Amino acid sequence: MNTNLKLFIAAIVGAGLWAGFTQIIVDEKPAVKQPLYWVAPMDSNYRRDAPGLSPMGMDLVPVYDEVGNSESEKGAITISPVVINNLGVKTTKVQLKALQSNINTVGYVQYNQDEITHIHPRVEGWLEDLYVKAQGDKVNAGEPLYTLYSPQLVNAQEEFLLAVNRNNNVLIRAAKARLESLNVSAEFIERLQKNKQIMQNITFYARQSGIVDELNVREGFYVKPGTSMMSIAQLDEVWVEAEIFERQSSLISVGLPVTMTLDYFKGKIWQGQVDYIYPALDAQNRTLRVRLRFTNKDLKLKANMFAQVTIHTNASEPQLVVPKEAVIRTQNQNRVVVALGEGRFKSVEVQVGQTSVDETIILSGVVAGDSVVTSAQFLIDSESSKLSDFKRMEMPAADSSNDDNSQSATVNGVINTIDAATRVVNISREAIPKWDRGPATMNFVLASHIEVNSLIKGQTIDFTFSIINDDFVITALNNIDAIDHSSMQHTMGEEVK
Repeated sequence: MNTNLKLFIAAIVGAGLWAGFTQIIVDEKPAVKQPLYWVAPMDSNYRRDAPGLSPMGMDLVPVYDEVGNSESEKGAITISPVVINNLGVKTTKVQLKALQSNINTVGYVQYNQDEITHIHPRVEGWLEDLYVKAQGDKVNAGEPLYTLYSPQLVNAQEEFLLAVNRNNNVLIRAAKARLESLNVSAEFIERLQKNKQIMQNITFYARQSGIVDELNVREGFYVKPGTSMMSIAQLDEVWVEAEIFERQSSLISVGLPVTMTLDYFKGKIWQGQVDYIYPALDAQNRTLRVRLRFTNKDLKLKANMFAQVTIHTNASEPQLVVPKEAVIRTQNQNRVVVALGEGRFKSVEVQVGQTSVDETIILSGVVAGDSVVTSAQFLIDSESSKLSDFKRMEMPAADSSNDDNSQSATVNGVINTIDAATRVVNISREAIPKWDRGPATMNFVLASHIEVNSLIKGQTIDFTFSIINDDFVITALNNIDAIDHSSMQHTMGEEVK
């Protein structure tokens, strides 16, 4: 074999190997994923089979089939980086930390009930002078309140002076005790013993400083021991009655610090504490009353003032926490959108716990370190939840093998109408016990492999259907008797619409 022939054969063999190698490389290129459909960014129900514009003039967003074999991939969707940027998608990590939830509520300033004094006479008589003229007057300890004329007080003085004149210590002690029981001061008794002058009118004095809260008498009134004449309250320390929701009752304990502000005094903050928690809830409002205590040395706080209070609760044990806006709340469940990476997202059901102003505790559904979406999550959730197992019953395609029979149902029904153009059949079906559904008349869509000409109006059929993309799709016809197609076509000309 000459040299030229050898070179020719080597060139042919080399070209063949290069072609084979090139073919292998080409064959190993990953297949480009095609979108399942395009959806409007602001309306997940607006779908198209090709790119275009939404009714609002926005570019349609492609939705890819990202449902994998693993449970974690079920219900995931993929969004292109451009769309993620346009939607303003933001994520944050699930954190493990202690959450302190402050309780914000309102309350009303009240007198300190522990320091209110009610004034009652201990004898019958007439008010000669009343030194307190109006409710709200300020009185100081030792100032006169009223002057009373009472025959009982006159008789008690006479008995005391009689005992003093006889110098009988036993009688003196008894007469003195009687005067004290009638609310006569020790100074008056001492002056009476010294001067030995009976007073027809006796003046009574304030025993504490404060504000006249109630005034129920006037000069000349006839009073007796059952008469409530007046009450004196103090303002150097006040109570604030506040109400909290029933769900917050477990966070409250006596001694917690409280801050209070009032619209009347801009920029001023009062510091207090929880003084008492009432033992019963309001039956109508389902709220719990809490008593707060504040010092009021400058007397700026007045009774019945409206206040905003913040109760600072104790920090909880470290738990999983996400921003409050990341949780999508519905009537039956709570969800968050988890970012799986590489543009993939999935809605997952979570169980929420305590919520503060900015954060929410997650009891189950995510783990520490997961990325959750905090912005534009509603659009992503509307797409992911259509594929997720918790949102709706996802049905397999008609030609797919699936051993889970709970995703499809086989029932009997009678055909009412047939629309050959749209392949929609109206059927009055029987009940579906496993789904707890009663009999119903509804529309079904025929799968592509089922001939619409095989059905006629009034026919009783046994069929299997699944829910695919919100449509009830008949995937199989079972136990249908043979049909005379010549007569069926004649009937179809009259019955099929």
